Amino acid sequence: MEDLKEIVEKIEAPLIFSSRDSYKNLPLIKNLETTMSGLLKKLRSISPPSTQHETKREAYKTILSELQETFAGFDSLPVDEKRERIERALTFVNEFKNLYSGLSQPHPEKSFDKASPTTEDMGASFEKLSMSVQYIRGVGPKVARLLGKKGITTVEDMLYFLPRRYEDRRSIKKISSTQIGNRETVIGEVIHSETQRYRRKKTFEVTIDDGSSRLTAKWFKGNHTYLRNTFKKGARVILTGEIREFLFSRNIIHPDFEILDEKDDNHDNLLHFKRIVPVYSETEGLHQKYIRRIMMEVVENYSRYILSPIPKEICQRQHFADINYSMRNVHFPELDQDIEAYNSLKSAVHRRLIFDEFFFFELGMALKKKGYILEKGISFRTDGKLQERFYQILPFELTDAQKRVIEEINEDMGSEFPMNRLLQGDVGCGKTVVSMAAMACACENGYQAAIMAPTEILAEQHYSNIKEWASLLGLEVAILTGSKKTAERRNACEKIESGDVDIIIGTHALIQEGVEFKKLGFVVIDEQHRFGVVQRATIRGKGINPDVLVMTATPIPRSLAMTIYGDLDISVIDEMPPGKKPIRTKVFYEKHREKVYEIIAKELEKGNQIFIVYPLVEESETLDLKDATRMAEHLQKDIFPEYRVGLIHGRMKGAEKDEIMAGFSERKVDILVSTTVIEVGIDIPQASLMVIEHAERFGLSQLHQLRGRVGRSDIPSYCILLASYARSDTSRKRLRMMEETTDGFRIAEEDLVIRGPGEFMGTRQSGLPDFRVANILRDGRILNEARKEAFSLVENDPLLEKPEHALLKEVLMKRWEGRLDLAKTG
Repeated sequence: MEDLKEIVEKIEAPLIFSSRDSYKNLPLIKNLETTMSGLLKKLRSISPPSTQHETKREAYKTILSELQETFAGFDSLPVDEKRERIERALTFVNEFKNLYSGLSQPHPEKSFDKASPTTEDMGASFEKLSMSVQYIRGVGPKVARLLGKKGITTVEDMLYFLPRRYEDRRSIKKISSTQIGNRETVIGEVIHSETQRYRRKKTFEVTIDDGSSRLTAKWFKGNHTYLRNTFKKGARVILTGEIREFLFSRNIIHPDFEILDEKDDNHDNLLHFKRIVPVYSETEGLHQKYIRRIMMEVVENYSRYILSPIPKEICQRQHFADINYSMRNVHFPELDQDIEAYNSLKSAVHRRLIFDEFFFFELGMALKKKGYILEKGISFRTDGKLQERFYQILPFELTDAQKRVIEEINEDMGSEFPMNRLLQGDVGCGKTVVSMAAMACACENGYQAAIMAPTEILAEQHYSNIKEWASLLGLEVAILTGSKKTAERRNACEKIESGDVDIIIGTHALIQEGVEFKKLGFVVIDEQHRFGVVQRATIRGKGINPDVLVMTATPIPRSLAMTIYGDLDISVIDEMPPGKKPIRTKVFYEKHREKVYEIIAKELEKGNQIFIVYPLVEESETLDLKDATRMAEHLQKDIFPEYRVGLIHGRMKGAEKDEIMAGFSERKVDILVSTTVIEVGIDIPQASLMVIEHAERFGLSQLHQLRGRVGRSDIPSYCILLASYARSDTSRKRLRMMEETTDGFRIAEEDLVIRGPGEFMGTRQSGLPDFRVANILRDGRILNEARKEAFSLVENDPLLEKPEHALLKEVLMKRWEGRLDLAKTG
């Protein structure tokens, strides 16, 4: 059967190419008659499939004869005649494909007993799956543009464009047989449609008749013009929904519907009813029936090119269906399937596709982690005296959590393999002190250390703290940021290259051309989620396999950290310094604004400083929100004229922002009005109150980060969440959570549930894969299984060098597209 399929595909390919774009390619096809004659001869040499289907065997022979006749004398025909013959030939080819797909070919294997795919299969697979959707039969340039709006540009994209839900239309009921309260599917003819008024509200109603009874469909919401143009008298429609009773007649409220045409009366090829029907996300100009027809074409002709050479023993252990069977059935489930399992994405075929995505991601992670071990790194001596001297100059005792994490880092640094460790810790837990201890160790060993921060403000703050410590330890420190003047920058670069500087602090300026380190051995990347993957890899590349410590004050839930940073070892500072007081948080609403201003005034009278954060820099025409610029003027002029109000936002130049922050730090400013530019890292010990305007518009983790800008000393600190109104249950839940806890990890878990992994991390920035089927939260158990299987496989074959893993490695590299090395820094 496979040989037969290949020949039919070879017959079909030039026909589709010829017919593309209204036959513009027809003149490019030469000697089609000769080509087809040879292919049809090969086809005749293959025995007709299945001797038990006499009628179909005859049809097989008839189609062959028709195709032979269609191409007789083809090359000498005029263009118009050629077009007709190609259309006819394509019809016969489709009949042929429908014929052999249901004959003696065994039912798609649910087990994994098929022969493993080869590298030749992979070449064909990538070629077919990367083909533009434009060349799928029934698509063309116009529809391809519509699909492109949904991010679908290739055949593979189309296959992974999965149904968002499924409708059970296996049983089409007569209207008279439908049960009140049940979800039913009926077909009927539109006999009446109009807009009705009930108590000033408009309702659109459509009445259908199927010969047994009548049913009225009602829409209380929706575009009535669209509905009126859709439900024209005499149209045949299919409706699915809950049957209700109103005034002794059957009703159906906001049903799912489709308009049927003459083609849909062909009950031999039912796509839209008498089955479990897939329902896809629509876009303007592309409706369900059309998407389904295209998808059937894609599934029938291209699903077999999906390759997933996961070892047979893993698939057997996990009781998996074959990947091609799974891909076909996830789009068009078999009649006996459990629709609830499909709609909850827990069917066996969904599980297979989800595992596939997780497995290849975790396999990449496992290889990366093993790769670090296989790389030669720097083996630092960690028993020197500089760390001890550092602890002695600190005016406080390290917490047990800090001591534990320093031990973990020292153990990595003493190893001959490069360290790649993620350090998580809530705002104010003392991550910078831990990183300084590690940098001191690197410097004592004769290496340079670098710390890269996402903003100039944060880099300057690190410089201020670290310079003070370093001077007491006899270490030289330099800072390199984008706003430095040319002469300053040149001077810093010369010192870095000559080795006159031990610790270098900077922004992305550190990774620009011209910045050369003499002997970079230790890299700290602060607030890593603010850097792109390439930036993180570049700073790492400035040394020769330096140890890397990635730090974040954004707590990341374990499930997500395990996925994104599966290749890194993770340390957590889960303890706050003694005496650090929790920040009291309270939600106020717009009607309480005067009370909020009173609280601000009281804090100012105590000599404390205030942050007030707004979501916008300037007034918006489309959003009814207060903005930082106008409110700074209003607060200075009308509310607190006796105090100094400053303004800072992201559109300002670096030097301007630095000047304002320096003024706030030196207490030349009492109230700092800001956007979220102050979200990360700024340290103002005398700031006791954070007011966040329009708090309902911020995410949980962002609110928590902003709150962390106060409480940086022993003075009592507060956070006021000033909300216009909690516009949704989610908004209220967020604000309530902020009042209840200051535990960053608990907040992060809740935020992850509310926003989902991609939005939580920022998919593009984080390197978090944009899974097409899998979901980290929903499919956590499958993720764990995939991780176990992937790491176990790499443990036994660290470089995937075994012959049976050759194709697995090729597919992996194709899926990761070169990211295996870049993602080394998380």
